[in-house]
Amino acid sequence: MSAGIPETKQLTTLQTLALILCFMIGAELFTLPREIISKVNTADAWISVVLGGIFSFCTAWIIILLGQRYPHFTFYEYVQQITGKLIGKCIGLVVVLYYIHLASYELRSMEEMASFYLLEGTPGWAILACFVWISLYLCMEGISTIGKLCQIIIPISITVLILICFLGSTAFDMNNLRPLVAKGWTPIMKGIPSTTLAFSGSECFLFILSQMQAPKKAAKVMSWGIGLAVIFYTSAVIICIGVFSLDGVLTRTWPFFDLARSVEFEDLLLERFESLLLAIWILQIFSIFTIIFYSAALGVSQIFNLSYRISMFLILPFICLISQLPKDINEVFALGAYMGKANLVLFSCLPVLLLLISRWRVNSP
Repeated sequence: MSAGIPETKQLTTLQTLALILCFMIGAELFTLPREIISKVNTADAWISVVLGGIFSFCTAWIIILLGQRYPHFTFYEYVQQITGKLIGKCIGLVVVLYYIHLASYELRSMEEMASFYLLEGTPGWAILACFVWISLYLCMEGISTIGKLCQIIIPISITVLILICFLGSTAFDMNNLRPLVAKGWTPIMKGIPSTTLAFSGSECFLFILSQMQAPKKAAKVMSWGIGLAVIFYTSAVIICIGVFSLDGVLTRTWPFFDLARSVEFEDLLLERFESLLLAIWILQIFSIFTIIFYSAALGVSQIFNLSYRISMFLILPFICLISQLPKDINEVFALGAYMGKANLVLFSCLPVLLLLISRWRVNSP
C-alpha cells in the first residue's frame, strides 16, 4: 500500500462507481442550467453538456492510462517519479491547493443554500462545524468507508432526481427548445468550458486507482459514471429550459431547485419535493466534500511525509477560512468559475503532458 494511506479495505467496483457519481453530481446540479445558458444564449445549451461529457470521457481515459502505468502508487507519488522529486512535489502541492479551494467552494455553497432555505437565522459557523467535523471523522476511516457512504447515498439521490425530472416534465413546453442549432455551433462550443466543474469527478482515478480491488475495470466504471452524469445534467438542462424558458432560467439563482419547488403531486406522500431534494443534496455535498478533503489530506501526507491524520487537521482551518472569503453568493459563483478553469488546466492538460513524459522516459536509452 502507498505511503500515507490509512490501512483500509480496498474499494469494490460498485463503491468506486458510487464514489465517482457522488463527486460529479454535486453543487453544479442546481446552477449548471443557468451557467451554461448564460454562455450559449440558445436552447441548444444541452448539446454543450453532452459535448462536455465526451471531453470529460477523453480526459478520464488519459488519467486511467497514466495511473495504470503506476498501479501501486497515487498521483502524488508517481508524479515525482515522472518529473523528479522537486518538480513533482511542486505539482502535487498545486493539486492540493486546488482541492483545498474546491472543498471551500463546496462548503460555502452548502452553507448558502442551507441557511437560505432550511436553517434561516442559524449562524454559518454552526452549520459548517457540524458538517466539517463529521466529515473529518469519516475521512479518518479511509477511502473504503467513504465508498460505502457513497454506495448508500447515490441510489437515493438518483431516485429523487429521476422523480423530480419526471414530475417536472408535466409543465414541459417543447417549443422552448426550438429551433435546434439556430445560431450554429459556435455558441454551443462556447458553453463546453462551463461544464468542466460539473464533470470534475474523473480525476478521482488519480488517487483511487491504486486502491481498487479490480483496477482493470476502471475504464468501465469511468464510462458508467460519466455516462450517468451526462444523462442527469442533460436532463436537468432540458427540463429547466422546457419549463422556465431561456429567460426564466437566467433569472433564477438555482434553476433546478426552483424546478423541484414547482413540482406538486397530491397523490404522493409529499406534495412538494424541495425539502426532500435539499436533504439529499446536502448528503451529496457532504460526500463530495469528504472525497475532496481526503484527496487534499493524502497529498499533504505524501508530499511532506506526514501522518495522514495530522495532515487532515493541518488543512482543515485553511478550508474553513477560504470558505468565508467570498462576501456574497455572486463571489461564490465566481469562485466556482475559477475552479472550473483550474480543473481544465490541471486535469485535462497535465495528465497528457505527464503521460507523454512517462512514455518518453521509458523509451529513451
